[in-house]
Amino acid sequence: MRLIIGKPLGFCFGVKRAIDELEKALKKYGNIYALGSPIHNEEEVKRLKSLGLRLVESVEELPSQSIVFIRAHGTTPEVLKQAKHKGCTIIDGTCPSVKNAQEKARLLSEEGYEVVIVGDPNHPEVQSIKGCVSAYASVINSSKDVATFPNKDKIGVVSQTTQEEGALLSVVSALVPKARELRVYNTICKATLHRQEAVRKLAADTEGVIVIGGHNSTNTAKLVEVAKREGCDVLWIANPQEIDESWLYGKHIIGIAAGASTPDWLIKEVISLLSRR
Repeated sequence: MRLIIGKPLGFCFGVKRAIDELEKALKKYGNIYALGSPIHNEEEVKRLKSLGLRLVESVEELPSQSIVFIRAHGTTPEVLKQAKHKGCTIIDGTCPSVKNAQEKARLLSEEGYEVVIVGDPNHPEVQSIKGCVSAYASVINSSKDVATFPNKDKIGVVSQTTQEEGALLSVVSALVPKARELRVYNTICKATLHRQEAVRKLAADTEGVIVIGGHNSTNTAKLVEVAKREGCDVLWIANPQEIDESWLYGKHIIGIAAGASTPDWLIKEVISLLSRR
């Protein structure tokens, strides 16, 4: 079996930065609390827990004076305020691309635009962006959702950083008749676009693509969608144990892709196992 490794692969800049900061803090302080999973990769989070990371879901669960890590997806100003009120020390692991989306949404709101965030309303990143808007912000996941959106004088658009560019363009096109003035900031991360383009190439050059990444990872899910849209046979795995022998049967050229929150050590384990076949 021949393996074609897609590039780029492994942690994107924002995730690597967050994990580096978290590991430094764990070495310095020992136990650190994170409000939600620091990244969406179950295997890497298990490793971080073994180093002393503790996960909580709300500020109420944080002990006073504790060390708190803000995950790569960011959080809201209100949550930060509450944590500081408890005397917590904040280590900010928010991805710079997410901070950019937060800032653009805040500026649009201050300039009187009805803010629309293109993305998954349940994703922590989208919730962190929404929390930076002084007025109400709408979250739209697809162009179909625009049908019920009311007409407005001014609409300002930002995107979840891991969104597909085609989905953003589709929503923006549908919003054009809804506004007298429409301002759009393309806040999709370049690393996301590069990975999606790499998967398109893998889909064209192989008999199937294995995408490595957490099953709760939006950017990994988008890679799977991109490959399937190209007509490619796709296997999405979170770890080597999920490799399906029946899926591999009869395939001679396999592409390897990975989400932006998939660690190098996990990718190497998968490649090593497949290389021994």
